[in-house]
Amino acid sequence: MKFTLSWLYDHLETQATLAEICAMLNQIGLEVESVENKGAALEPFLTARILDAQPHPNADRLQVCRVDAGPGFSDVQVVCGAPNARKDLAVIFAPPGAYVPGLDITIKAGKVRGELSGGMLCSLRELGLGEETSGIAELPADTLPGQSYPDFAGLDDVVIDIAITPNRGDALGVRGIARDLAAAGLGTLRPWLAETVEGTFASPVEWAITYPEACPWVLGRTIRGVRNGPSPDWLRNRLESIGLRSISTLVDITNYFCFDLGRPLHVFDANKIAGGRLTLCRGEGETFRTLDGQDCTVTAEDCVIADQNGVQSLAGIMGGDGTGATEATTDVFVECALFDPVRVALSSRRLGLSSDSSYRFERGVDQALPVAALEAATRMIVELCGGEASEVVSAGQQPAWQRNATLRFDRVRDLGGLDVPADESVALLEKLGFEVHARSETQVELGVPSWRNDVAQAPVLSQGRDLPADVAACAAQGVATIEAESDLVEEVLRLKGLDAVPAVPLPPISVVPGASLTPAQARFALARRVLAARGLTETVGFSFVSHEEAMHFGGAPESLRLLNPIASDLDQMRPTPLVNLVAAIRHNSVRGWGDIGLFEIGPAFAEAAQQTLAAGVRSGHTQRYPGVPSNAVSLWAAKADALELLRQFGVNLDAITTTADAPAWYHPGRSGVLRQGPKNILAYFGELHPSVLQAAGIDVPVVAFEVFVEGVPQPKKKKKSAPVLSAFQPVRRDFAFVLAQDIPVESVLRAVRGADRQLVADVSLFDIYTGQHVAEGMRSVGMEVTLQPTDKSLTDAELEAVSERIVAAVSKATGAVLR
Repeated sequence: MKFTLSWLYDHLETQATLAEICAMLNQIGLEVESVENKGAALEPFLTARILDAQPHPNADRLQVCRVDAGPGFSDVQVVCGAPNARKDLAVIFAPPGAYVPGLDITIKAGKVRGELSGGMLCSLRELGLGEETSGIAELPADTLPGQSYPDFAGLDDVVIDIAITPNRGDALGVRGIARDLAAAGLGTLRPWLAETVEGTFASPVEWAITYPEACPWVLGRTIRGVRNGPSPDWLRNRLESIGLRSISTLVDITNYFCFDLGRPLHVFDANKIAGGRLTLCRGEGETFRTLDGQDCTVTAEDCVIADQNGVQSLAGIMGGDGTGATEATTDVFVECALFDPVRVALSSRRLGLSSDSSYRFERGVDQALPVAALEAATRMIVELCGGEASEVVSAGQQPAWQRNATLRFDRVRDLGGLDVPADESVALLEKLGFEVHARSETQVELGVPSWRNDVAQAPVLSQGRDLPADVAACAAQGVATIEAESDLVEEVLRLKGLDAVPAVPLPPISVVPGASLTPAQARFALARRVLAARGLTETVGFSFVSHEEAMHFGGAPESLRLLNPIASDLDQMRPTPLVNLVAAIRHNSVRGWGDIGLFEIGPAFAEAAQQTLAAGVRSGHTQRYPGVPSNAVSLWAAKADALELLRQFGVNLDAITTTADAPAWYHPGRSGVLRQGPKNILAYFGELHPSVLQAAGIDVPVVAFEVFVEGVPQPKKKKKSAPVLSAFQPVRRDFAFVLAQDIPVESVLRAVRGADRQLVADVSLFDIYTGQHVAEGMRSVGMEVTLQPTDKSLTDAELEAVSERIVAAVSKATGAVLR
């Protein structure tokens, strides 16, 4: 909402400075967004008079002018190229150093074609104030030289722009803002009374309403014999100062009252209204052209104003081009109506049309103002355009806007934290227009003014259908009472100044704050960090995939088939995130990015239940380094990803067993299942089956893993103790065992760990060999064993004893022999 200081002074008598006004606006909740003084940038420009104008000796289109611009510039030579520069013309002079905004230049004294020029004569366009012209600006003949041009032209009026919250429709008029400032103690609200204009004839245009839900009350009157044309300077300048374009006197008057009182109006050319009647009714699919040149098709939910020829206006939003006032208009019909805020808002959004009028109707206008507003607009039209007015015609009736609200004085302190005396609270509310109906020591009952549509309005409640009627009615009544009282508390606090309200922290819900993340959410976040740290890139895929793709990953039951998919290739709930990851591998591979690692943490769907998986894929080849060749991705990389994720989840890797019964979408001889016990499956890993890759059109190696995040048990909470760090050096010994190929290597590793749990600190596999010197059906397994003494250094005899226990444990558990 923009307004100028001079406009504000029309309604507010005050000696406050601009800074004080802006500070008070912020304190009472009308936040100042900007303060603009257009005249400040034009302060160097002066009024002047051309004393003499002679042709330039060296240029046909230039003139050498002698200019009087007041003290200091009483006789200045200026070279000017304007065709209308002539002797005795009053002009605008820019002295050296002045910045010309329309040209983006700073004036300098110098020579133009050999002749001295000590300034510039300007057009309004060059000052950023007008349209393109063929010459310099011509001021009135009686203009005195040497005046500041912003002062002369009235450009020193400051424009203030404030933010309006949706509940403050009354602040969308300058008078409403002045009322708030006066109530806050920053001046006195000037009285405003619309003088009645007596009608001298019956209006040839009448009203009818067939859509009372959208328009309960409408007024109007005809004014004949008007002369429409350009607006007077004061009206044009006032509208242009806040960014409105001056159109004509009749239209500008309606715009003036829209911003002055927050009261939208509309004028029809009475001679273009067919049938002598305007009807407020529902649209019937008609298309009409609005004043801004758009073709608008209305529906049955839109309220329109129609005559015998059809729709002429979209009620409360925008008039029609067919009946708009023009310079040829001699008779006008002025409309002043009340429209339902919700229906105006819905129509505005549905049709994509918005205007200053709809903006105000959506937020609620003064329901008691139409009569006075129509009289005020009539008087201004008669004064500026002439003519005579008819009697007022109307349809419908004024709605019952009267509302009461009760304020308990201690609620200002309890709800707002500010202790305001009862007398002061009542006085502040009375300054805002509230009327005292009854008062006691503890509370006051007030009548709400017609312009405050936000106070004590009946709230819209969404109550349960099974709620008994008497309980629902009691609850609604209680909410209405509480809401109205809260509105009054807000008004008192606002006028006292929001800065005066003490800051009080909310009471804590609990002494111990709750966890910001649940254990499951924390585990998902941890999984993302771990997998990203291992070089995988996270993806997010649809939970819907194609039926054909799902068939390659464990089947696609009809119970998980979508009856109404968003796309034909997204008709199946995915059995695993690997479906999306494999599709992403294919997408990147055909574009030359075959060496890639991806992961996703998301849902997988089965007939029995839904579960969350952390799935990942690696494709192509490893990166080359100096001395290290590039190799195809290995299933061991996928296993390492899965094991690291489980380790970070707190799983003891020594308790995990590996079996070779991975699902069918994995390679049968190059995959495995990680288990904790015989039944609890923690993860799958391995190479993807060649048939899956062939069906996906992928010709590079791909390994994958799936970790069942929700199936991993939460680690038991243990008291943390300081780590035991041995003072003795560890001893590392290598062992190679020959065992049958069908015996898992994991069994050997487990046997080594169990040989001496006090000394064996770590066991790691470093070699698996088959071939020469190893019998057929057998393989050699090499591993490094770390022995960590804690109380003394180990002797050779003790090392040999430990080694013999390790060999014996492996031989007993697996039948392997030391190589």
